[in-house]
Amino acid sequence: MTQSLSDSSNHQWRFFRTGGLDQVHLDTAADLTNLEHLDQKLWVALSCPVRGLEFDEKTLALIDTDKDNRVRVPEVLAAVKWASAALNDPGDLITGGDTIALSSIKDAAILASAKQILANIGKPEATSISLAESSDTAKIFANTRYNGDGVITPESMDTETQKQLIGEILATQGGVADRSGGMGVDTAKLEAFYADAAAYSAWQKAAEDNAATILPIGAGTAAGLAALNAVRTKVDDYFARCRVTAYDSRASAAVNRAETDYTALAQKDISASAVELAGFPLSHIAAGQALPLKDRVNPAWSSALASFVDSVVTPLLGKDKTTLTEAEWVHITTTLAPYSAWLGAKAGASVEKLGLARVRALLAGNEKAAILAVIAHDKSLEPQIAAISAVEKLIRYKRDLHLLLNNFVSFSEFYHPEHWSVFQVGVLYLDGRACELCVRVDDAGKHAALAGLAKTYLVYCDCSRLATGEKMTIAAALTNGDSDNIMVGRNGIFYDRKGRDWDATITKIVENPISIREAFWSPYKKLIRFIEEQVAKRAAAADSAATDKLQISAATVATADKAKAPEPKKFDLALITGIGVALGSIGGFLAGIMTGFISLGPWMPLGILGLMLAISGPSMIIAALKLRQRNLGPILDANGWAINGRVRITIPFGAKLTDIAELPHNSVRSLTDPYADKKIPWKLYLILIALLCVGAYTVHFWVNKDRWWWQSPAPAAVSAKKLEG
Repeated sequence: MTQSLSDSSNHQWRFFRTGGLDQVHLDTAADLTNLEHLDQKLWVALSCPVRGLEFDEKTLALIDTDKDNRVRVPEVLAAVKWASAALNDPGDLITGGDTIALSSIKDAAILASAKQILANIGKPEATSISLAESSDTAKIFANTRYNGDGVITPESMDTETQKQLIGEILATQGGVADRSGGMGVDTAKLEAFYADAAAYSAWQKAAEDNAATILPIGAGTAAGLAALNAVRTKVDDYFARCRVTAYDSRASAAVNRAETDYTALAQKDISASAVELAGFPLSHIAAGQALPLKDRVNPAWSSALASFVDSVVTPLLGKDKTTLTEAEWVHITTTLAPYSAWLGAKAGASVEKLGLARVRALLAGNEKAAILAVIAHDKSLEPQIAAISAVEKLIRYKRDLHLLLNNFVSFSEFYHPEHWSVFQVGVLYLDGRACELCVRVDDAGKHAALAGLAKTYLVYCDCSRLATGEKMTIAAALTNGDSDNIMVGRNGIFYDRKGRDWDATITKIVENPISIREAFWSPYKKLIRFIEEQVAKRAAAADSAATDKLQISAATVATADKAKAPEPKKFDLALITGIGVALGSIGGFLAGIMTGFISLGPWMPLGILGLMLAISGPSMIIAALKLRQRNLGPILDANGWAINGRVRITIPFGAKLTDIAELPHNSVRSLTDPYADKKIPWKLYLILIALLCVGAYTVHFWVNKDRWWWQSPAPAAVSAKKLEG
């Protein structure tokens, strides 16, 4: 449901006009308690991110009740309403501070919790409580057995048996962090432990009930299965090769490995264990042949095969066995298969290290019920303990909430000459200026795509601190001066809100007008740059031509005895005539301009001013229009804000946000520079031009002294002059 279009209360709101917006004053308790009645269309922002601001993130996380990492209007209103109701005087939210007097707390549960905190930390007589005292949970709950989180530590138990059990659960299941700072056990960990204990006991009982099948070698079954698995692949391979030979005798040579394989092996050094033969068959392959267990065995497998004989063959088939048929091999693997299956179904492995006897003793005892009762008792205290957390929440709101409102409902902190807004991360010093409108960005390219609509000159800088390895990216607004020396790659220094300095390098620029002054001189600077470029091109061309001529001359001198003398060039009269006509045209054009200025008489200065306005006017008008459109909104929107109006950066405010370097007020300045470039005497030239203009006007006046410059000659006088002529 949308909010009413009008204020439904009788509260008299006070507004101030800044940045082209009507923004509300929030200076009294009545302003805060009636904030829910202020039309949201009059709020400057409708949401802001939880992270990336110069504001306590834990406070923002408390306000962000839906945990979507954005603070929205309903959440702000809920925070104001909750804090106002918990205080005797909601005006305490305006005074701020990270300490609250007990007498200021209206909510009985919060007040009782504040007193409990002070008692727990050894300050029962204190009359106020600070944020540091209310947020140190480790100290608050250090001497308490129960803290309402449903987690119990060994110290929470009454008997040594129970303490031992909690320790065993922690060792086998891991722990859960307790509010006291230690590790403890909750209901989930307790139930998981006993479930594992029951599963482990049942698994062991299955072996006990079917010992003859599952443990055919008794206590040696585990070792026997390990010895069997060590040779299983090679024995299977041996009997498979024998079956292939029985199928077709022609395969005999191939399955026994070629003689060339042995020849290649014989050319190398063979180790004592003959590991080089590991890929060869266990023994010589023949159709229907049993596997030798002692003689004629691949030396690389003799040790593993001997262990298999001792651990499996002898217990199951007798100690005199020297060969093993394929049928006997199948019998052995089938006999040990139930144990392998039982081992694969192992359950409750986490408690195995406690031993079967201890596990069954715990299952038979009643310690589980006792511990569940303790956990339930601890959990029952949650409402009282939650009120302890509410003490920290209330103090945080007292300290931070009004500051947030002045950066959310209004932007009074941003427009205050001595304050910082929560989105300003520091100051960038660059090219003789200090830029205060700097915001943190995660992706410069993505940010610039939207921030470019702000009609503001932005520079994106990668900032780093070599000492700590920290890095971040900022966007800084240049709102005063000019952009002559701003380019990608330039370095500056960035100071964050903590006063730490960062190396800053420009990586991206979003160009827009910076000032009308820059726009006035822009056409002349462009003209000068164009002239310089043309002069450089002509000079380069002339240099190249001169070099070519020198090379030709050198070649001519070198071959002078072979070349004919050049014929003298004829005098080109047409060329000289063309040059004269061109010079005459240029002179006539300049004379026309001078005559036009002289004819203006005393209005010549206005004519010069008009010419300058004709040149600079268009760029100044365009710059003025864009400067009037400078808007903070897109810059913040690109960072996840939802700005509700057009927050303008006016020309005077822009001059404040970017401070140009100036000499101190009481400083002494010497203008003598022994290494300065030789200056062009512009003042002398201007004086000479002015005298020339005055002289021309004086001549004009004496020639026409029978009338003033603004009068036209009388018709009779004109006729007389014509007759005289």
